[in-house]
Amino acid sequence: MQYRIKGDIMQIVEIVLNRGESVYTQVGGMSWMSNGIEMKTSGRGGFGKMLSRALAGESMFLTTYTCVADQGMITFAASAPGKILPVPLKERYSIIVQRSAFLVAESSVDLEMHFRKRLGAGLFGGEGFILQKLTGPGTAFVEIDGEVVEYNLQAGQSIKVDPGYLAMYEPTVDYDITMVKGVTNILFGGEGLFLATLRGPGRVWLQTMPLSSLAAAIRRFIPARSG
Repeated sequence: MQYRIKGDIMQIVEIVLNRGESVYTQVGGMSWMSNGIEMKTSGRGGFGKMLSRALAGESMFLTTYTCVADQGMITFAASAPGKILPVPLKERYSIIVQRSAFLVAESSVDLEMHFRKRLGAGLFGGEGFILQKLTGPGTAFVEIDGEVVEYNLQAGQSIKVDPGYLAMYEPTVDYDITMVKGVTNILFGGEGLFLATLRGPGRVWLQTMPLSSLAAAIRRFIPARSG
């Protein structure tokens, strides 16, 4: 497999596959492709993983694209302004990403939902409670909203983050969600009900423009319906 990432604000990843190579994505994730690419939609991973995706609000099915010619090209586009990052994963090495970050991966990469805290809190707590876990071997591609800021946390070093700004982190990082303290902070702080605490060692990737924040900013300029 070879790839090129093109564009500045709305990026695409163009993947060239040799015969027999395949990649998979969420249903509807492909943008365009050449002849010689075969498409198959399935529940990939069995009923348990299908159910976990459904509980997380994701599609139960994933689509695999396999090259049946000597060579073929397939392209995937980011869904919002930002960056597409290639994530090379060694055997059994994992990375945790925001639930909306996964774009496409080689078929050898395993994708599963990663729930934080109790399942009930995850379903109703918003961003940061329901994540995705990618495990190698192989290369995965994730999309980051806005620009990317990377921190390498040392052992014991920690930062607090609005969960919407957390894009990706290594599994060595301890990650916990806590409710903002203080009635005044909750009612008037404007930062949401929850904060994520990330404690090293390990790398953390943050995004500067979560899609939810962009939508909220745009919503202010949309006239409210009357009647």
